[in-house]
Amino acid sequence: MSKVSAVFWVAISILFAIVVFGVVAPDFLEDTTYAMQDWIANTLGWYYLLIVSGFTLVCLFFVVSPYGKIKLGKPDDEPEYRNSTWFAMIFSAGMGIGLVFWGAAEPISHYMVDAPISVEGTDESILEAMRFTFFHWGIHAWGIYAIVALCLAYFKFRRGAPGLVSGTLSPLLGKFSKGPVGGLIDVIAVTATVIGVASTLGFGAVQMGGGLNYLFALGEGFGVQLIIIIVVTVLFMLSASTGLNKGIKYLSNVNMTLAVLIFAFMFIFGPTVFSMNFFTNTLGTYIQSLPSMSFRISPLDADEREWINNWTIFFWAWWIAWSPFVGSFIARVSKGRTLREFVLAVLFVPSIVGFLWFSIFGGAAIYLETNGVAAISELATEEALFGVFDEYMFGMVMSILAIILISTFFITSADSGTFILGMQTTDGSLTPPRLVKLVWGLMLSATAAILLYSGGLQALENALIIAALPFSIIMILMIISLIKALQEERSKVKS
Repeated sequence: MSKVSAVFWVAISILFAIVVFGVVAPDFLEDTTYAMQDWIANTLGWYYLLIVSGFTLVCLFFVVSPYGKIKLGKPDDEPEYRNSTWFAMIFSAGMGIGLVFWGAAEPISHYMVDAPISVEGTDESILEAMRFTFFHWGIHAWGIYAIVALCLAYFKFRRGAPGLVSGTLSPLLGKFSKGPVGGLIDVIAVTATVIGVASTLGFGAVQMGGGLNYLFALGEGFGVQLIIIIVVTVLFMLSASTGLNKGIKYLSNVNMTLAVLIFAFMFIFGPTVFSMNFFTNTLGTYIQSLPSMSFRISPLDADEREWINNWTIFFWAWWIAWSPFVGSFIARVSKGRTLREFVLAVLFVPSIVGFLWFSIFGGAAIYLETNGVAAISELATEEALFGVFDEYMFGMVMSILAIILISTFFITSADSGTFILGMQTTDGSLTPPRLVKLVWGLMLSATAAILLYSGGLQALENALIIAALPFSIIMILMIISLIKALQEERSKVKS
């Protein structure tokens, strides 16, 4: 039986205090978090742009370097999951709820509500809308996940270290990686994981509530969202009790089946030629303009800088805060892959799938708007997808399937989250006790509910940006430690 570590008690105490504070003084919590995220975005926006681009370049380096042949495991280890299941589990954990939430909403917002550079409602803003959407959901996002996953998988499966963030820093910190310093690092990782997962679950609850209100006029607000969180909490706790190879594995395949079904429907009945032309053209402009987008901070234009803070910096912070969870999960299911195989799969396969998703759903939203069929841009963010479905045959059926898909993504993310948090707080155990997972499941749901209660979507965004900052520093240390370990391994082989 795995025992909980001191990290569990410290992290749970900090998060419990935040939850209580949110209940007692929700307005003060919202004001405080807003002031903190505003300072971070305006003062350290350049830092986020530089490090995220750096993470992506490091991943590409592993693809072309001799290190790419090294296995995430012993030389004779083989992958535990076949490729299709592996991709499904990576994709479900990494982007599930986010893709459904923003699939139609982000492109239409960039086009009609708040364009990145040009004037809203113009042809230029249409092209910008999809290009910047690709940017936010492409290789930069997956590069963040890949870095954390690579470090955890290498040290866990090749060096036998515990599956903890602190365990990846032993070449750098030596004995301090197992003492109070290592404990502090793991507390930061656990706290970032809870806030990252809880915020994403909050987005899912908001969209499920928005969809139910759009379809059945059930009303909106925190009450509906709280009921959704409670119901889904019960469901994901039942899933968590079955273990990784049952609940998460099967639900991941269900997610992919539903996502493919919804995607196929829109591909067949939507403006397919328009969307695929969009995909092809945007893929080219995305590749061409990737360097300029990666370092765009607009120091002389206040409006453009505000857009970057609200979108690019927010997304980079989201991926960083989400990365301890996604990275841990991807590492757990990637034993036996080479570094090159791992990076190519994690960086490019889900990116291309995401690009197709946004081209089909975002393209449909833009097509409806430009042809005067429906004013999708006037809908609430969480209702945009349902507004698109409403203009096509079987729209009600597709909307219901979308709500089911969001709920299964919700369950998968929360289920995976309880496993990862359990692992991180039981000294890296791959079989954390059910009671520990239950406690973390309740904490995830409570944190999501409190963030929504104290400020809705804005509170979720604030929390993500704040949580990402300390963990981003740890990620830099993880890269240095991994490269040092790989150099040591290569030196031993040569000698």
